[in-house]
Amino acid sequence: MNKLLEQFRHLNPQDPGAWPALPKLLALIVTLVALVAVGYFADWQGQVDLLAAGADQEAKLKEQYKGKMQQAINLDLYRQQLREIDNSFGALLKQLPNKSQMDALLVDINQAGLGRGLQFELFKPAQQETMKDFYAELPISIRVTGSYHDMGQFASDIAQLSRIVTLNDISIAPAAGKDSSVLVMDTVAKTFRYLDEEEVAKQKKAAQKLVHKK
Repeated sequence: MNKLLEQFRHLNPQDPGAWPALPKLLALIVTLVALVAVGYFADWQGQVDLLAAGADQEAKLKEQYKGKMQQAINLDLYRQQLREIDNSFGALLKQLPNKSQMDALLVDINQAGLGRGLQFELFKPAQQETMKDFYAELPISIRVTGSYHDMGQFASDIAQLSRIVTLNDISIAPAAGKDSSVLVMDTVAKTFRYLDEEEVAKQKKAAQKLVHKK
C-alpha cells in the first residue's frame, strides 16, 4: 500500500508523461469519464430524449394502425348497420305527419275517443308547437268521461294509429255527480310532425346564432 501511495507523491502536473503507471491509468479513467459526462449532457441527452419520444410516437402509431385496421375489417358490417339505421329512421319519419296532415291526425284522435263512447269535455291543442331539430311537438290537453274499460280501449286505439301519438300525465278520477262507474280522465296527448326544408333551415340558423352568442 505504501508503494502504491508513493507513486502519487511528488507528481509533477506539468509533466504527466513522467508519472508512474498507476497515476497515469487513473488520470486516463477520470478523463474518459469526464469526456463521456460532458458528451452526454452536451449532445447525447437530447438525442436520447428524441429517441424516447420517437419510441412513444411509434407505440401510438401502432395503436392507431391497429384501430384503423379493425375498422377496415368491420367496414362492411358498419355500412350494413348504417343502412339499417337509415331504414329505421326513415320508417319512423314516415310516422310523423307534415303540416297538411296535422288536422286529419287531430280528427283521428277525436274519433278514437268518440268511437269508444267517451265524451270529450276538453280537447284543446296548444296554440304554439315546440320546435326540435327536425320535428315539431304539439301538446293537446284532453279531458274525457266514460268507463275505465272504454278509456283503456281509447289508449290502445291511440297507440295503434299510423302516426305517433303519446298520452302523458294521465290522471283518472271518479266523475263528480255521476254514477261511480263513470270516470274522468285528464291527459296530454302529444303529436309530432316533421319539419319541412324551410323550417329545418330556420332551426339550424337559430342554433348557429345561439352558438355564436355563447
